Amino acid sequence: MTFSTLIHAQPKASARPRRSLVLMGGGARTAYQVGVLLSIAAQLRQMPDTVTGTGFPFQILVGTSAGAINAAFLASRATQGLAALTELEGFWRQLRSHHVYDLEISPWMQSHKFLAALNLWRNVRAHGAILNTMPSVDTLHRAISLPGIEQSLAAGAIESVAVTASSYTTGVHWTFCQTAANADAANTPWERPGRRAEFQPITIEHLMASSAIPFLFPSAALWVNGRREFFGDGSMRQVSPLSPAIHLGADRVLVIGVGQPQRSGLGGSDVDRREPTLSAIAGHAMASVFHDTLQADVEQTQRVTRTMRQMPPAVLEYLPYRAVDVTSVQPSESLDSVAKSCQSHLPRSIRSALSGLGALRGGGALASYLLFEPVFIEALVTLGMRDAQAMAPGIHAFFTNP
Repeated sequence: MTFSTLIHAQPKASARPRRSLVLMGGGARTAYQVGVLLSIAAQLRQMPDTVTGTGFPFQILVGTSAGAINAAFLASRATQGLAALTELEGFWRQLRSHHVYDLEISPWMQSHKFLAALNLWRNVRAHGAILNTMPSVDTLHRAISLPGIEQSLAAGAIESVAVTASSYTTGVHWTFCQTAANADAANTPWERPGRRAEFQPITIEHLMASSAIPFLFPSAALWVNGRREFFGDGSMRQVSPLSPAIHLGADRVLVIGVGQPQRSGLGGSDVDRREPTLSAIAGHAMASVFHDTLQADVEQTQRVTRTMRQMPPAVLEYLPYRAVDVTSVQPSESLDSVAKSCQSHLPRSIRSALSGLGALRGGGALASYLLFEPVFIEALVTLGMRDAQAMAPGIHAFFTNP
């Protein structure tokens, strides 16, 4: 859907539209974004060269959780233009669960669900999380070139890249921004109730912090305000997902979420109205963390838009606001349902431990965050391409309207 909102007009006017790509989080679910971007790249190649030229089509990249990883990957290759969007597909096609996490469990325990579940709880007590994410560190170092991000900024392929994370230490939601030295937004951090921004080079530690799904993945330490704080997933306490892009000067925002119009966990048929399983409760909690904030921001934007449209033009002329066009892409099908049909492809140790807790009964919500496996990734990429193609007129308008 496409709509306009009015926000504080702090950034200076730009000679060209400042387009921002905002990528929301959700573990393995973010493979959906790959399909959307593949379709967008194909559509852009069919548009006149005057639309985006041969360069990268977005000036501002903002990512949350696993969406931050996608944003950083694209930033590190933005000098390659549209090829960066298709290279993201190659990264995800090669990804496997053992490249992202592992569960420290002896082989003989894997066939005993109760013992596997007991070992899982021991991990939580010892490390504050179920899984070990050291494999992710190695994977990200191999896939994302931090000097490549600097080169993209210096060359003007992008103006800024930002990732979000939530501080367990203070409860503040942080946006970490890296900009080109001559960018308008440089050295202008913002502060709002419960959320702040700081300008510093993006590192692998920032990506690990942003994607640290609560309970599943351990926290990561970052330095802010001259002190060390521990951070978790950027989707937590993210009350305004569109805000960083707007603060960084975007006047057009394309946001790709990984939620769905109707969850497959709680509610539904009469069978589903029995007492909810652990899987259903976990899915409900995860959806609240990862998806409901985006929907709330969209709804708030719509309310502001309706209100401003009722104001007389003479009044609007004196208000310090500007319009921002927002195009939102969300899955047309339940990713929980897709994951449910694929959860047998989870690593054996994870499947055994979660089954021992009853966390895989019912819907596939919890599995959808951990299924970094080809069968699930392929299904989401295909869905993303189909959804973006269905939105072709809106995407065309996003890039071509004056």
